[in-house]
Amino acid sequence: MRGSIRRTLRSRQLRANQTDAETKLWNQLRNRQIHGHKFVRQQPIGRYICDFVCREKLIVIEVDGGQHSESARDEVRDRYLYAQGYRVMRFWNNDVLSNIEGVLAVIDERLREIPQSKSG
Repeated sequence: MRGSIRRTLRSRQLRANQTDAETKLWNQLRNRQIHGHKFVRQQPIGRYICDFVCREKLIVIEVDGGQHSESARDEVRDRYLYAQGYRVMRFWNNDVLSNIEGVLAVIDERLREIPQSKSG
């Protein structure tokens, strides 16, 4: 099976099996709820699948559990995404579940700081 097909199938699987934190954040990001910015979930970018992506602002949002603490794999992934023009925001599951308003405020601030991308 080709890589792009495999990533698409994996994306669908991840969308169907979101964590509680991912579901909580998605309910706030979907349907252009933050100043009309469109987010997609479980979006393949290169060989990686990103939790949430705002293509017009080139922002990737990752919601992580403790296993990602100081992860070398995440550093490699982030470098790749930065090289593609994306900026990565990471939030801990616990922060999303216990302080969604604070997480949304940080996302909103970042969206306002970044000018519209040329492709969006």
